[in-house]
Amino acid sequence: MADVRDSITDKLDEDLELLARHLELLYTLKTNGATGIIRLSETLGVPKHKIRYSLRLLEKDGAILPTPDGAVATDIYDEYMDAMREYLAKLKGDIERLEDRLSATL
Repeated sequence: MADVRDSITDKLDEDLELLARHLELLYTLKTNGATGIIRLSETLGVPKHKIRYSLRLLEKDGAILPTPDGAVATDIYDEYMDAMREYLAKLKGDIERLEDRLSATL
């Protein structure tokens, strides 16, 4: 039997890992203040190129700002994290509905 899980769910797994990295990085900036790429990479155990990518996306969202001392979380941190909590709650509901539909087919 083919391993369908890998072909269907790999993208979702990757996206969830990426979201987790973005949020952990943002939390680290809020907690530690201005932090550069090298320090973030060391602190989070994530390669520098992935840190750069996360910083780019967070800056685009307005969640961080670059400074000469490193990136910093902006004033929208709490609002941003609340929006992420709401999004994750929605995903949880979506997953529960999918589980229900799957159970109904067995």
